[in-house]
Order: sequence, then structure tokens, then C-alpha cells
Amino acid sequence: MSNSISLASLGHLLSIPPSTPIETGEMCKRLQLVFVQAETRAPRLQCFISSLMNACKLLGIRVLSEQEACRADGKFKPGVVVIVPGTFKDEQLAINRVSTLYDNIIVGIHDEPPPLTETSLPQERLDRIVSKLAWDMVHISIYVTADNWTVCTMNGGFVHFNGSCPLPSDILQTLVPKLTAQVVPPKPSDFDHKPGAFKIREPENLELSGDFIECGRLWSSNNYLLTHTSRETLAYRSPLYRKIVARYLDQRSGMSYGFFARQLPVAAPPALHLEDSGISVSEEELRNLPLLPVNNKDYVPLRVLNKWYLVEPVPVTVITTRSGCKKTDLNPETDLVAISLDKSRITLMTPESLPETTISKPSFDTLTILAHALGNAFISSILQTIRPSWRFADLLGRKGASMTHWHGFPEESIFPEGYFSHGSDKPPVSCSTPQSAVYSLSGKIEALEQALETNREYCGDIHIEPNHGTNIIGLSSLAETAKIINGL
Repeated sequence: MSNSISLASLGHLLSIPPSTPIETGEMCKRLQLVFVQAETRAPRLQCFISSLMNACKLLGIRVLSEQEACRADGKFKPGVVVIVPGTFKDEQLAINRVSTLYDNIIVGIHDEPPPLTETSLPQERLDRIVSKLAWDMVHISIYVTADNWTVCTMNGGFVHFNGSCPLPSDILQTLVPKLTAQVVPPKPSDFDHKPGAFKIREPENLELSGDFIECGRLWSSNNYLLTHTSRETLAYRSPLYRKIVARYLDQRSGMSYGFFARQLPVAAPPALHLEDSGISVSEEELRNLPLLPVNNKDYVPLRVLNKWYLVEPVPVTVITTRSGCKKTDLNPETDLVAISLDKSRITLMTPESLPETTISKPSFDTLTILAHALGNAFISSILQTIRPSWRFADLLGRKGASMTHWHGFPEESIFPEGYFSHGSDKPPVSCSTPQSAVYSLSGKIEALEQALETNREYCGDIHIEPNHGTNIIGLSSLAETAKIINGL
């Protein structure tokens, strides 16, 4: 991870546990796997499993016996990743042996080609991947053939590898991050919930809603934001498993991918030069303190181009699309929510007069959205101090910023002027994970450093999430960003 901001600070600001592993080496040390035997297993799978187990041991990943992995009642211990190669009868499915839905990642391994081709459209690919995951009640599927193996995940992503057996480097760079952090929807306990507190009909919000509507229209011909898989259309082995999927998704109607968001204007105070603050603090303290008190105010230590600054965290608020809505045909009165972050606490505000039939849930990416919003405020503070002539702080304070996320990757040639990319070298974690939020905020500081090193005015950042998608965050409106990405 970039050393621009400490994990202690990120943990305090975003309520991320300090034990969260960020680098793949740390992830390997934390992982515990158990391989569950099926009644029958093809020889090819046996070869694959042997190679996978050997690779895990070389990487320092602990492989448990079933006895070590289970409690006295036969349920898997929380935190154990369950690998299930082969075919299992309904009563043998690993999902029947977890104590809660969010404490064990289950990985199915299949002796068959993946349910997709290189020419599959995004919606077709998503439907096939999610359908198989729901039928087998697993979080990740691995498909093994004589020539290659493929990893498929809940976000519709897939990664192909040549050869029928995994190499340790493949496991480390791709599978380990996916096994470390489970895709978990935001829970009601994560928020202060204020139903009806978002006043969509107020003039400033009506203006913002117009940007959302126009943005959706401009994306309407792009397959990446048309994708939505309803949980009611999926085939399940039993009514029980249908209920389990509904509970796992916190009663969301299904899975749709991507989001649009508008950060409301935020006036962040200028950053302080540490050397001018009059306090004495060691480098170790700067790297480990969550906040640094100065004159009765709490500051976040930030390192930019090897110089330390003190930034005062301020509340941020974002208007964003609700989870599961049709983003290319938005109804602002039902499809937008407001989320805010203030002193580490998140507040969710749903629209006034929301119909009882509409389930208004926040995006899986809520923590990442707020990390980007907080990062924008930090950059505003820094630029006011070291580049006061650059427009970012003024425009963020008057107009706010936009955020667009989709499960695709733009060509570098179409990046907007003043936007700097980061993240392509980070582990490929999934949306909703605390790691994704950490990479978002720390990477934004890396983007700022690129701007400062090249003396090109900073306007925003492009966060590339490997095996996942792209976030574009900056001063352009949602509609302006949509025109650029879709070549309009």
C-alpha cells in the first residue's frame, strides 16, 4: 500500500478493522483453507487440487483438516475458506455447514469449461456466472479443463489461466485476494438510517437529479451498465436456498453492477505543513497514529511527495444510485439515496415519499464511495496549501464532484485531461471489501502525486480495480463523464 496515509487513520475514518490485510503477503498469513472431499472426483480435478494445495503451502497459507476446520457441532469455524471440488448432493453442500452467511467463503471447483465465451455479452456472462453460483451455493467458481482454468466471481468477473494446474504466482496474485475478503452487502447496523430525510424535490437536488438522468441516457447503449440479474429468475435446488440467497443480499431484488454518484460541495480547510505546526512527532508516530491533536483539533497525517501535512477531516455527503436500480432509466424519486460520513459514522437517507414497494438499499460499494469523497476533501486541503492556483478546491467547494463506476476498463487514450490513473498494480479484491476502500483513498494520493510531479493541474482520478472495473472521480459532471467514456 502507498505510505501516504496510515492504516490506523483509514481504520478510524472509515471504521476499517486495524487487522485488515492489505498486501498479498499479509493475506496469505491470515488465510485458512479446508478441502472438502466429494464422493466422486475426476482425475483432472485431483491433479488440480494437488497443485493448488502445494501452491498454498509454498505461499504460507495454512491448509486445515476437516477436523481442525470444524466446531464440535460440525459447522465450519468462522473465517475458514471452504474449497469444494467436484459434485455434491443437496444435503452435502457446504452452505449447510456454515454458522452465518458472511463468515466463510465457499469455492466450487468444476471439471468443465466455464459457462461463457470470449464473445459473451456482459448480461449473458453475468447471468451464466451468477446462475451457477446460486445453483451450487458458492461464492466463487473455478472451472478446470485440459488446457486452462478460469475463476468466476459474484461481480460477473472472470480470469483465465493457461495450463490445467495453478502456479503459486497465479494463486498469489489473483486467488488469494478474492479469498481474503468476502463480498458482503452493507448491513443495517453499519448506518444511522433516516427514512425520508433525503429531500429530492429541493431545487439543488432537482438539478443534480437531471445530471443522473442524462448520464443514464448516455450510458443506455453500453452493455456494461445494462446488466442486472434478478434473484427471482435464478434456479435453486430448494426453497431454502432461495431464502438463503435473499438473506445474503439483504433482501435486494438481485444484482446489478456499477453506480453513479454526485458528491455535494465541501469546503475543506487548507492543510497544515507539519514543519510549521509547532509540534514534535516521530516518523513512527505519523505512520501509526489514527489522528494527531493540534490546538484542540484532530488532524490526519498525510505524506505527499515525501513531505508530511496535517489535514482536518470534514463531513462529506454523496447522492448515489440505490442498489439494484436500473441505472439507464432512473427515477430520481425512488432510485437515489444520500449517504454521509461524519466522525467515522455513516448516515443513510432515503427519499421522502418513497413507496412501500420500493426496497431502498445502499450500494455494495458504499465504503468505496465514501472513501473517494473523503479523499477528494483531503486533496482539496492539500492543494489549497501547495497549489492554490489550481481549481480543484474551489470547484469542489462550489459544485462538488462526480463518481462513475462500471465493470469495464477504458482506453488510456480517452482519459480526461487532468485525470490521473492508479490501482492497476493493486490486488484484485471485490467490491464492498474494506481493502477496496483503502486502495481508493491511498491511490487517490498517488494520483495527486502524479499531477504534482508533472506539474499538470489535478482535476480527478481514475481508479482501476483489477478483475473488477473502473471508478472515475472528478470535477466533470456525470453526463460529461458519460460522453467521454461512451465516445459521444
